[in-house]
Amino acid sequence: MSTKKNTIDRRSFFRSTALAGGGMIIGFNFFTACKPTVEPPVDLSLLNYNDFNAFIKIADNGAVTIYAPNPEIGQGVKTSMPMIIAEELSVAWENVHVVQGGLDTDVFERQIAGGSESIKHGWEPLRQTGATARQMLVSAAAARWGVDASECSVSNGVITNSKGETLGYGDVAKEAATLEVPKDVSLKDPKDYTIIGKDIQNVDIDEIITGKPLFGVDYKQEGMVFASVLRPPAFGKILDSFDATEAKAMPGVIDVIEIGAKANSLMSNKKANWTVQLAKSNKVVVIAKTTWEAMKAKKAIKATWTNASPMESTAFHDEQLLGLLDGKEFNTMRKDGDVEKAFADSDEILERTYESPFLPHNCMEPMNFYANITDKKIHLSGPIQTPEPTAVMVAAMLDRDVSEIDLDMTRMGGGFGRRLYSDFVLEAVEISDAIRKPVKMVSSREDDMTTGVYRPAIKYRIKAGIKDGKITGYHLKEAAINGNMYGLIPNFFPAGALENYQVDVANYKSNITTGAWRAPFTNFLAYAEQSFFDELAELMEVDLVQLRLDLLQKVKGTTDEKIQYSAERMEKVIHKCVEKSNWGKTAEDVYQGFSAYYCHNSHVAEVADVMMENGIPVVKKVTCVVDCGIVVNRLGALNQVEGGVIDGIGHAMYGNMEFKDGMPQVANFDKYRLVRANEAPKVEAFFMENDIAPTGLGEPTLPPVGAAIANAIKAATGVRILKQPFVSNTEVFDNSLSV
Repeated sequence: MSTKKNTIDRRSFFRSTALAGGGMIIGFNFFTACKPTVEPPVDLSLLNYNDFNAFIKIADNGAVTIYAPNPEIGQGVKTSMPMIIAEELSVAWENVHVVQGGLDTDVFERQIAGGSESIKHGWEPLRQTGATARQMLVSAAAARWGVDASECSVSNGVITNSKGETLGYGDVAKEAATLEVPKDVSLKDPKDYTIIGKDIQNVDIDEIITGKPLFGVDYKQEGMVFASVLRPPAFGKILDSFDATEAKAMPGVIDVIEIGAKANSLMSNKKANWTVQLAKSNKVVVIAKTTWEAMKAKKAIKATWTNASPMESTAFHDEQLLGLLDGKEFNTMRKDGDVEKAFADSDEILERTYESPFLPHNCMEPMNFYANITDKKIHLSGPIQTPEPTAVMVAAMLDRDVSEIDLDMTRMGGGFGRRLYSDFVLEAVEISDAIRKPVKMVSSREDDMTTGVYRPAIKYRIKAGIKDGKITGYHLKEAAINGNMYGLIPNFFPAGALENYQVDVANYKSNITTGAWRAPFTNFLAYAEQSFFDELAELMEVDLVQLRLDLLQKVKGTTDEKIQYSAERMEKVIHKCVEKSNWGKTAEDVYQGFSAYYCHNSHVAEVADVMMENGIPVVKKVTCVVDCGIVVNRLGALNQVEGGVIDGIGHAMYGNMEFKDGMPQVANFDKYRLVRANEAPKVEAFFMENDIAPTGLGEPTLPPVGAAIANAIKAATGVRILKQPFVSNTEVFDNSLSV
């Protein structure tokens, strides 16, 4: 069933409600039996649906269809968002069926997966959607009975009047669809929730574990060919020439072509702000009958490359970033008081420099996309976090109208920010446009790790002044490759807690493509700042947890509207984490480290329990307390907490990507060290119970864990680690990276 159908009805629904303004509007597909005895039909396409509104269609037998066009990258929105509507719609979750919709910019807003903001933006609009539909259905039933709607109640899709008579949603859907959309609807009190806050299984779990086609790499169409792209072997190189004679003679090879002109031209277009690309180089593409034949033939191509810009190496990047920190050219992002005067008047000064490497995204599913370009239509399908900006770019690149594009979103085998960028989509589009055939572009793991997008290498220098036992000045300097922290971060803790506080940033423009990586910037900044606070507590000879609590006291009641975090909520997660972690009361050979951080609208505190085994730190347990407001799906939330913590552990302990002469030095998991299954610690997760609107969970638990581990290692060894990763590739704890 196409999401483009009944566009006029959907627009009318938007005009008549408040749902179109501001937030992200999500549609879904529920399959629910709203009559007590109705069984879910097997084939939804055989049902006779009545148009109801922009999100919901209801069949005469009670089946409810609501579309879900938001991208699913494993963060669980395909499950948790339908729960929000199902709650307010008052249908039985056990009869719900959810279907991924496609891009539809006529009726949906913010079809983006990023920033841990899907639930945050969708919360109110989705509740309104469900409640509005429920009220219209109840009104239709009341009109048929000739009673007032206030005399009716609804449960599990069945409407009951004061006489005990019942009607299912399907019985009154046709009448309800003709009613005027109410402007004001009643939303449930959280204490009355029957779906929200429960443990709900991932709606795709059966298909995932049985290998059903859900992901981009699974997508197939009749007549489709496969493409493998040969990209520059190093950052800074561009294609000079190539010889494909041998490749063309290999089995299954259909053709070898050159692409790049259209994508390169787009790079100067303002509509290309959601993509990245290697230096404007053309690329060589093998078209074949299978992915394996295309990838194999690609290795037979003899290409020559020209240096178009400097061939950068990790040693060079380190030199540039340290030079920036030592220099005076900064952009000041926040300045309170006078830090220089505070330092001049200080009794003691503590200064540390923290360093992080480039990191690849390591999505389990490599980049891939399907494109079929014809004169009449552009059909795209695949795993992309930014479908709408991608469609705009494709239209601009082909000089076509965006209305000609149908973009279907598949489930994604990981995103972590990599699939925010549409470079791989543009490749598939340019290939299909050149050969005029439906084509599937598939990258190998080596392609992904060596010609992709990276978390930028960053160095932070933090300086604090102490006078009369108090922190009187705090100066944070950031030196980063390409970009700097976004504008909200300087207003995170400890902003507002210190009279003299300054954040300065500088960057080096590199030809290595960088971009968002799970919890951008905070993924390393939290480690640096929370490690630094432990050092301050040690120098000041005060309790390290109490130091943070004392600073939070100074923020309470602030009138500074720029402050992003809540001191009260952070204080509560700290107290609960201290309690639940058995802080300071563990066995003698267990060393604990503490960390607390706010990002992506959520407050998190974590304690890591570490033991030393053969000179190597081993994380045994992480206690994590989260305040993300109302928890929509507790099972999904637990998965996000655990995943974020373990991901953070792996990359803080082992993650590293070095460059030599513009070339990444690891290309696959045989050399790139990831956290292993037997290294994943026990994660005990706790959620603060409140009725505050929900916030993000996909990212906030990752940033604090690196500092919690580093602080535990300091307690165990006396070694303060200033550089990630903590453990070298030879698995020897390297004291040379510490002070």
